[in-house]
Amino acid sequence: MKVAFATENLIDVDAHFGWAKKIAIYEVQPDSSRLVEVVEFAGDLAEDGTEDKLLPKLDAVRDCAMLYVAAIGGSAAAKVVNLRVHPVKVPTPQAIATIIERLQEVLKGTPPPWLRKVLMKGKERNFDFDVESEAEHV
Repeated sequence: MKVAFATENLIDVDAHFGWAKKIAIYEVQPDSSRLVEVVEFAGDLAEDGTEDKLLPKLDAVRDCAMLYVAAIGGSAAAKVVNLRVHPVKVPTPQAIATIIERLQEVLKGTPPPWLRKVLMKGKERNFDFDVESEAEHV
């Protein structure tokens, strides 16, 4: 799965989503991870009530399952969720590598229901209705 990290230094999750100059996108599997892309943003990123600056960031995280941020505004969080990306706020700067390690440990075990749902992003849900309908006719 792809995981995005709002960052200033490419080492820590240390940026507000709207103000982030960089978003690092990793492919994370239970036994491996790799940096896929670093998306950089220029211009005036300060808080100013202009949500147009969010469009390129939303586009950058569109294919991700999760987004780690130091902070995120309410309307931006709603837009991220509408993309079916799960935002995760970290209260203090945390190393991206540490977050990935913890995430991999969870993936190796039994992920909680919210993470199983996140992992299903982009996968077709398969309901076998034929089995149900056969059972109803027995």
